[in-house]
Amino acid sequence: MASVSDAELKAMTQEERVKALGMTTEQLTGKSLYMEFDPDALERFEYPWAPVVDFNKRTEVDCDGKTTTEVNESIRALMAEGYGTIVLQNPRGMHSLGVGILSKLNLIVEGSTGYFAVGLIDGPNVRITGRVGWSCGENMMSGTVMIEKNAGSTFGAAIRGGDLVCRGSVGSRTGIDMKGGTIIVGGDTGALSGFMMQRGRMVVCGNAGKNLGDSMYDGTIYVGGEIRSCGVDAVEAELTQLDKDWLTRKLTQYGMMPEKGVDHFTKIVAGKQLWNYDNLEPNEKKLIL
Repeated sequence: MASVSDAELKAMTQEERVKALGMTTEQLTGKSLYMEFDPDALERFEYPWAPVVDFNKRTEVDCDGKTTTEVNESIRALMAEGYGTIVLQNPRGMHSLGVGILSKLNLIVEGSTGYFAVGLIDGPNVRITGRVGWSCGENMMSGTVMIEKNAGSTFGAAIRGGDLVCRGSVGSRTGIDMKGGTIIVGGDTGALSGFMMQRGRMVVCGNAGKNLGDSMYDGTIYVGGEIRSCGVDAVEAELTQLDKDWLTRKLTQYGMMPEKGVDHFTKIVAGKQLWNYDNLEPNEKKLIL
């Protein structure tokens, strides 16, 4: 590529810079990340050692006077006894509650939790009646998590599947390194939400902070309010009827449908101008950024 002067660089639009690099028609190669399976297969798509639980069999665990390890061990012991609905009482902001649950379970937390609540889960349905600290649902694989109030930063970090829902507002870096699944926020989200997002969908019913979707690789972000600014390679796209139908179904499912519907949502996707960033020369990287 011929050298570009500072004056020429300032005069170019972002699209002109990318075209100058010849990146607009390049496509990624390699195996798709989507996994295929037969929904009619007879195999159990569960861990072979997962306990068989009865959702109608209910019990409570009082967290007062217990350590986080003791509470989590109690959950596993009760699941081994067949309890399918477990209620945690008096959590009082304990950290790392309900982590690593890899089977079906109804888990109800009556109160607020600290950081890393219900991380590394694969299958349970969780409802937390209070607030949560940062990194709730981190590396979640499947299941549902409903937060009734607000959540801290890095909500749903590296989530891979399932539905992670917060009725209130969340902090910065929501869905950082998101690899799949769905994140729904009833209020606002902070700066750098969707940073390095790779797959999945994020829905923010309120406002989004600055640098939304910065360096996102793929996936979709929907924002119902104002966007302070979009990050590098995050661009607005057309809100199609398919998008509207999906938003209507998802938000209705969790009782979070806005009174004015979903037509006002803004759709943000990856511009795909950074897909070959590592192959560029240093001076070419400056043009993209």
